[in-house]
Amino acid sequence: MAPPVQAAPKTARSLTLRFLGRGMVRTVKTLCRWLVTTAQPVEPVLHVAFLDQGTARWGCRAAPITTPSRARLQRHVERAVPDEAPAILAAGLVAHVAFVERGQPYVIPMAYHYDPATPSILYLHGGHASRLLRRLASGAPAAIAVTLVDGLVYSRTALYHSVNYRSVVCFARAALPLDRHAATVALEAMIARYFPGRTAGRDYEAAPPVHLDATNVIAMEIEEWSAKARRGGPLGPRDNEPDAPGTAGVLDLSTPS
Repeated sequence: MAPPVQAAPKTARSLTLRFLGRGMVRTVKTLCRWLVTTAQPVEPVLHVAFLDQGTARWGCRAAPITTPSRARLQRHVERAVPDEAPAILAAGLVAHVAFVERGQPYVIPMAYHYDPATPSILYLHGGHASRLLRRLASGAPAAIAVTLVDGLVYSRTALYHSVNYRSVVCFARAALPLDRHAATVALEAMIARYFPGRTAGRDYEAAPPVHLDATNVIAMEIEEWSAKARRGGPLGPRDNEPDAPGTAGVLDLSTPS
């Protein structure tokens, strides 16, 4: 029995459709990358939402969603307080340091040192075995957040409960390695910031060389930062009506800085 004469045309048609489909996918990916690298529209929220949708549907993983500045505020820009960034960092006690290793993001809370006299440097320290410090010492970028909570804001409307805060987000990379003397100065300054008035040699024994050799002190050079603050009371529609049901006010949590 003779073989079907339609086999060859069907195979050719299938290969043609497959070729056209792959070409269309390449075209769409190229268009997606072009859209990402064009100038940002006036409304950044819509821009990011559109590109997120496009990334999910078109698979443009190689095309990052960028903004003119990593530190540009996207929400509540009226809360920007860039001039307060040094004071916030100097008053903070815990820095949450974010980094990426092998595609996995991590966030580690760290004690740190910051002196407004050198506003572009923030110090971190820990053991040499620390994954975070090893990663940062290799030159990897980091995002660092410090937040001060000044009050809990309660409203007569559920949606308007809030927090009064001051916060800074920094984008930084490790500077050149510190020598032993610079590391000693940074550690003693850090102790004095957390425990004002304590002095090496009087209140505690200065770190001997063996302790310094076991400690990794890294100076992070801040490339960009943003600072935000919320202040004041609740903003609910009935919070200024003393006869309205419910309560409204601020639970003060601020401490002298």
